[in-house]
Amino acid sequence: MSSMGRGIMAVLAAGSRHAQGFPGGTVADIAADLGKDRSQVSRSLRTAELEGFLRRTSQRGFALDWSLYTDAQLLSGRRLEIDGAAALNSLARQTDEGCFLGVLSGNSTVTIGESVPESSNMVGSWLGRPYPAYCSDAGQALLWEASDEEVHTVFSGVEFVRHGPNTPTSVEDFLARLNQARSRGYSIVDEEAEPGLYSLAVPIRDFKADVVAALQIVGPKVRLEPRQKDCAEVLMVQGKQLEEALGYVAEKLGA
Repeated sequence: MSSMGRGIMAVLAAGSRHAQGFPGGTVADIAADLGKDRSQVSRSLRTAELEGFLRRTSQRGFALDWSLYTDAQLLSGRRLEIDGAAALNSLARQTDEGCFLGVLSGNSTVTIGESVPESSNMVGSWLGRPYPAYCSDAGQALLWEASDEEVHTVFSGVEFVRHGPNTPTSVEDFLARLNQARSRGYSIVDEEAEPGLYSLAVPIRDFKADVVAALQIVGPKVRLEPRQKDCAEVLMVQGKQLEEALGYVAEKLGA
């Protein structure tokens, strides 16, 4: 294995110890975890420290340097802004419908990006406007990885007011629709937000495998529903490409 490969293995081993609740590990600890020679592991750890990936602890061990993690977070946010705009424009060109990027804020969703072709006949902008997550176009996708308990917490004390003929009536109703969406691979919000409105959405994950946004196609039901499968296919392709730009690697995470 190359020296670079050994260094990466050492960094991952230190990170694995963090995930197990340990504050890093000594050379002996990490060598034992890797089943490698201590002298070889020691060189790899020192190199990773010099490159800024690891730091020394007071217990003479090695731990992840969290400043690198912070930099990665900032970069991820910037990539979401830049690559998200490119994904929206491409999606709008291919579907000829309004396309949006939304994030979760408390129990509401907020649009942070949009691309709306003139032919879609959509009026006004949704940028910065909050909408109840239980019936919004992005709500299911943004809560894609949340447990039932976490969903209950998000909607604790929320009154499920009717906004369209198919608005969910309770948290359990929302969860049933979310589970159907997970099985399908994308969400369908059918006249839940308002009468006649139809949308498709997929979750967007970052390098930590956290859902950080939802990519959506929104349009009139009479026009978008007949094209559901074709539009969903394009949506999922664009979603995967955006996730790759944010550093999400599904294969390594067993997804």
